[in-house]
Amino acid sequence: MREVRKSRAVNFSRINDLNDPELDIFSKYSEVQLFRINEPDPGVFVAESANVVIRALEAGYEPLKLLVEDEKIETEASPVFKTIGRLYGEEFLDSIPVFTARREIVTALTGYKLVRGLWAVFKRRTVQDLRSFLRDRSRITLLYDVVNPTNVGAIIRSAAALGMDGALLSYASVDPLTRRSARVSMGTVFQLPWTKIQKSGPVGRELIEFLHNEGFTTAAMALTADTTGVDDPALKAASKLAVVLGTEGTGLPDDVISACTFRVMIPMHHGVDSLNVAAASAVCFYAITR
Repeated sequence: MREVRKSRAVNFSRINDLNDPELDIFSKYSEVQLFRINEPDPGVFVAESANVVIRALEAGYEPLKLLVEDEKIETEASPVFKTIGRLYGEEFLDSIPVFTARREIVTALTGYKLVRGLWAVFKRRTVQDLRSFLRDRSRITLLYDVVNPTNVGAIIRSAAALGMDGALLSYASVDPLTRRSARVSMGTVFQLPWTKIQKSGPVGRELIEFLHNEGFTTAAMALTADTTGVDDPALKAASKLAVVLGTEGTGLPDDVISACTFRVMIPMHHGVDSLNVAAASAVCFYAITR
């Protein structure tokens, strides 16, 4: 049974049963299921913590329901409620289901002990098409098949902080709106413009050539015989530049590397051959935007 109470134009539903079907979307749906839940229309995503949720709200994503620990209603949830009321009005806030439960129940439900006691389900939006995304951008990063959500979140956070114009993700890359990516990015996935190439879109050399045809110089982060430094003046001089990053471990495919205008590297010391891709991206972004 759920106990429903109203406070400050918010309808709280207290949860005592972990099997309440209203909570399935927070705990039982995989990221793929969330993404496809409304096919052919865009699906939903779950954001965690007040900071990330507020950034999603400020970016225009519409909230559908929230889950809050009892102890976090006045701290984590209160600024979220104020943001929803400011952006959508008190009547809209009143219409959103807000589920509350004790910490031990929420932890058992979500499996997370370190998230700051608040989760929200949002509607997704249709991603921008590739050509219109590239228009009017001069410094972007291409995440080519980056499959680790932590790396995706960290790269996007660095790109936002260091002045890049946007991030382009290959079809096989992790979606930036997955819980971990959005959380690691500190919500910057809602601030930095990004788009994801569709399944039918260009891949490999074809994708790099597409960028060239759109006026971009491309720089693959890779160790080859003709590698240059990330501080090469030619990179900064490019009117439009795309920094191409590969997945951890295997890096970029050979055809992508060879198709790029430049191959770039960060000088290493003490016998270290490379940095984690997220750390390397931050160094490169700083070098080309300073």
